[in-house]
Amino acid sequence: MEKRVMTDSKRRKGLMAASAVLSGVLVLSGCSSDDGGKKDGGSSSSDGKQAQAEADKAAAKEASQARIAVQPKTGTTNASINNAGKVTVAEGTLTEVKLTTAEGTPVKGTLSADGKSWKPDAQLERATGYKLAATAKDAKGLLAYENVTFTTVAQGDSFIGTFTPEANSTVGVGMPVSINFDKDIADRKAVQSGITVSSSSGQEVVGHWFNSRRLDFRPEQYWQENSTVTLKLALDGVEGRDGVFGVQQKTVTFKVGRNQVSTVDAASKTMKIQQDGKTVKTIPITAGAPSTPTYNGQMVISEKYKETRMNGATVGFVGKDGKGEYDIKDVPHAMRLSTSGTFIHGSYWGADAFGNRNTSHGCVGLRDVKGANNPGADGAWFYNNSLIGDVVIVKNSKDKTIAPDNGLNGWNMDWAKWKTGSAV
Repeated sequence: MEKRVMTDSKRRKGLMAASAVLSGVLVLSGCSSDDGGKKDGGSSSSDGKQAQAEADKAAAKEASQARIAVQPKTGTTNASINNAGKVTVAEGTLTEVKLTTAEGTPVKGTLSADGKSWKPDAQLERATGYKLAATAKDAKGLLAYENVTFTTVAQGDSFIGTFTPEANSTVGVGMPVSINFDKDIADRKAVQSGITVSSSSGQEVVGHWFNSRRLDFRPEQYWQENSTVTLKLALDGVEGRDGVFGVQQKTVTFKVGRNQVSTVDAASKTMKIQQDGKTVKTIPITAGAPSTPTYNGQMVISEKYKETRMNGATVGFVGKDGKGEYDIKDVPHAMRLSTSGTFIHGSYWGADAFGNRNTSHGCVGLRDVKGANNPGADGAWFYNNSLIGDVVIVKNSKDKTIAPDNGLNGWNMDWAKWKTGSAV
């Protein structure tokens, strides 16, 4: 499934988010695959769209009728500390709600007696990123999921930087340190001078400003496996712009795990997974259909969901009836590759497409089962063997190379240009 920003054609509607962090402004949605698409020898774009529509319709028949609503909308950066985090459901009941800070601290809440609503027990913290995951079931017992991220309102005279990865986490070798500030930074040199990122491997680490709110750090090559990376924020009292000062003073570390890089070949419709330079598995895939190809380039897994909802309406895939071309509420083993909505995920529909045809709306699909409960399925295997920060390379697609700021994908910018984006 794919939520893709489409600035170069009618199918890319301008929904590009500025942030790609886990606590940032990521809208859960994506592409879907189907039985249509390009066969050997070629087939028309209209044939692919018709096949996509048929597969989307088939998947919708088994979708839950429960409709989950979360306040605020995902991506909100000035959410109310009194009202944010409230959840309601129509045509179903809530079975589970988890609200945590971006760093993983749980927030206590109460489910109503009728199972129709949930809210935090206390006022939320100011200037804090939150992640909310809700599950509901309808009268038939079919499950629906909703995942939302938001940041609460900050004091007007201060700024903070929400960073990824999480402290004390273990990540893949492609994981940059990405910091998103809640206010525009005018004095980039002063702010960057208050931030240090270093590695136990001794690799040179350089920051790059993508815009006035986003600053990423990475080495020239992927992080050395089994190394430790340290982020020091000494921003307390630093003036980011006139009258606006930093408030953070902390040091966090994260661990880099084994070196896993997976290469998707859209032409051969296969994915090769390598760990520490050795091929451990090759599996069949389906990539973007001719009318909705997958981006090429180096992409980093930024989020993982065992099951989630993907709705085409959120990324401009809208039918004549004004509704999304697809709305699948239980997509298994979904892992985000871009802010605009490129995912690599399991698919329980279009079973004969894997290894044979590219049929998705731009994502990379893996053979899987409904319910995400078969550990032997390709989608489950890849999900269980992947870390946030692992690299997925796509090649031989008909689309362009993904933009470096679309997700955590700065590896698509050469080192010389990367260094020109540093303010120090």
